[in-house]
Amino acid sequence: MTDALPATMRAIGIAEPGGPDVLRVEERPVPRPGPGEVLVRVVAAGVNRPDVAQRQGHYPPPPGAPDIPGLEIAGEIVALGTHVKRWRIGDQVCALVPGGGYAEFATVHETNALPVPHGLTLMEAAALPETYFTVWSNVFERGRLSAGETLLVHGGTSGIGTTAIQLAKAFGARVVATAGSDEKCEACRALGADVAVNYHTRDFVAETKAATGRGADVILDVVGGSYIARNYEAAAVDGRIVQIAFLEGSTATVDFRRLMLKRLTHTGATLRNRPVEEKAALAAALEERVWPLLAEGRCKPRIHATFPLQKAAEAHALMESSAHVGKIVLLT
Repeated sequence: MTDALPATMRAIGIAEPGGPDVLRVEERPVPRPGPGEVLVRVVAAGVNRPDVAQRQGHYPPPPGAPDIPGLEIAGEIVALGTHVKRWRIGDQVCALVPGGGYAEFATVHETNALPVPHGLTLMEAAALPETYFTVWSNVFERGRLSAGETLLVHGGTSGIGTTAIQLAKAFGARVVATAGSDEKCEACRALGADVAVNYHTRDFVAETKAATGRGADVILDVVGGSYIARNYEAAAVDGRIVQIAFLEGSTATVDFRRLMLKRLTHTGATLRNRPVEEKAALAAALEERVWPLLAEGRCKPRIHATFPLQKAAEAHALMESSAHVGKIVLLT
């Protein structure tokens, strides 16, 4: 079947570390699936902050991953590697990939692919893997968020934030979200947030304590920097703080007595460089626990904008402007 595939494809390369204009359309060989892998004809690919970091030279792909950016895709399987058990040619899937998503074809291990949830388009499905894997892993597995608890999520209108709000509410939690404008706060509330705090005009620590009487049980933080100490203040006793990015910086001066006095847990994780087997376990958990919610319409990816593949630079410029609410998607 691979003999019928084209030899080359369009893909987005990074000419050199820099701004959005370093993204270039290139001709690349169509990859061939290895053992346990499938080849997907990509219809849509999500755009994420790690893609921006890679373009800037701050987040190189892990060993063995393509240098093409893009961590999530949706499309149709067109070729199978040896020992593939679940999928067949023609199946439509969305998948978490370690790189290579900004292209017309991409390979992925079959265990890191998921069926497109009932009722969703391929464009919508492409907006799922990176954020849903990240939120499930960090909020529900590492953070152990339970029904009746409060989640404080920073950057509530980002792809991660819009996903975290919806999933936390679907599992019975209360949500406090931060955002950078009153309009974005309203968008957070429309997604289900109980409280939304404009961090330019209000103090999220005071607002979280006022809303809960005790602080947040779980805090999902993408900011770092000065937010680290403030998160310790906003957390409830026995609170769990999960760090997944450092938009403000990865160093801070912190009074760690709060960590002891409140019995806090401050943890963190990355997703891209984790082994295929760990991602497979996350995929299985999502298919069992979360994919039914998507099929029922209780959660839905919020798509802010789509761009054709050749306009990846414009998609990155929008991402860096932080003007978006939800996800940005490239269409091949």
